[in-house]
Formats: sequence, C-alpha cells, structure tokens
Amino acid sequence: MGRLATVKATPYVDRPQAGGYNIYESALMPPTPGHTVFVVDDDEAVRKAVSRLLRSAGIAAAVFASPREFLAQYNPATPGCLVLDMAMPDFDGLQLQTALTEKGCILPIIFLTGHGDVSKSVQAMKQGAFDFLSKPAKDKDLLTAVRAAFERDTVARREQAKFSEIRALLDTLTPREREVLDHVVSGKLNKQIAGDMGITEATVKMHRAHVMAKMKVQSVAELARLTERCRTRGNSE
Repeated sequence: MGRLATVKATPYVDRPQAGGYNIYESALMPPTPGHTVFVVDDDEAVRKAVSRLLRSAGIAAAVFASPREFLAQYNPATPGCLVLDMAMPDFDGLQLQTALTEKGCILPIIFLTGHGDVSKSVQAMKQGAFDFLSKPAKDKDLLTAVRAAFERDTVARREQAKFSEIRALLDTLTPREREVLDHVVSGKLNKQIAGDMGITEATVKMHRAHVMAKMKVQSVAELARLTERCRTRGNSE
C-alpha cells in the first residue's frame, strides 16, 4: 500500500483507484455515480482511520472536521450516508442531525460515540438515525452498517424521485380537474360527482379523461394509489 497522504484541514474526497489509494479531490466536486460516505469527526485520528478502512473496502469517503464544514459543502444530490461523531465542540452530532432533518435531507446517519451516552443515542434514534456504534467501532460492524445505509439511501432516493414525479403530474391539473380527481378517488360515480359539483355528467367525463391522461394512468385504482402515495408522503414531511 502506498504512503498515506497527509490529512488536510479542508474537506477532501478520498476515492479508491486501481493504481493507488492516495487520491484526494475537493468535496465541492459535482456528484458522481456511486455512493460516498461523509465522515464528520473533530478527531483527526478517527477521520484517518475511518477513511483508510472505507477505501480499503473500495468505498469513497468525504471527510470533514466539523458539522459546519459539512453543511457548507454537502450536495444533497450525492448519494451515500453520513458517519457522524456524537460529541463535538460548538456544534455536535445531534445538532447536525436536526439541521439536516429541517432541510428535508434523507441521508442515512450512522452515529459514532466514545461516551456511551444512552440518552443521546435514544434521542438520535428517535430522530431517525440509521445506526449507532460505540467507539472504537469494529471494522466489520462499521462496514456492515455503511453498506446497509447505502441500500436504505438507494430506496429512499427512488421513493423521493417517484414522489417528485407524482407531484409534478398533479401540478399539471387545473383546479377543476383536481376537484374531479378528489371525487373520483373517493369512489364516487360520474352522476354523483356531477350533482356535487353542479355540472353536467358529460363535463365530469371530460375532466375525468383529462385527469387520467395527465396522470398517465389507465384505471381509477392506479390513480387512487398514486394520489394516496403522494398524500401519505406529503403528510410525513
């Protein structure tokens, strides 16, 4: 293995390559295919150790010395997970978790702590932390958690993309079409909808056809599934 490059004060991305390990790139680089582990820890020795472990497993790592550095440079479009120290001065891991949650970030978080603070670990899990490991975490446990977090991130991003697609389709509907959609998915017949809305049944059929076409569905059941999925996701955010 080549000599380990000196860890700099500024964030870097450590990417494994066939010819050697010491490849450092700016954390401001645009998102690239594959997942990245974002490591945030104020302990330089921990950052180096975790980075070395990850690259030995063929995993890219972006390393930050503080939550503020991470927040200033993280691109939410980059898939991966966050390996986060719990106790840090000024701005700790729980505060970063809260900040990311408020921004709607879906990045899975694996907490690391050397303090064994049960109350904080419970709080972190309640706020949606993916996993919680005590320092020094075993290599196998950390790698297992990271790979599982990657899988969670992939599923979450797929769901987020589908939700965004449904929202975009819904936004193409006129207010009248949205009203008809609500009546249709509630199970009402065209005649009932016409009576409720004070329009003719023919007009209901026209709006209904437009809704089905714009939403790109073939059946009322499929339309109901899409709208319910969107409503459920929207209420959870």
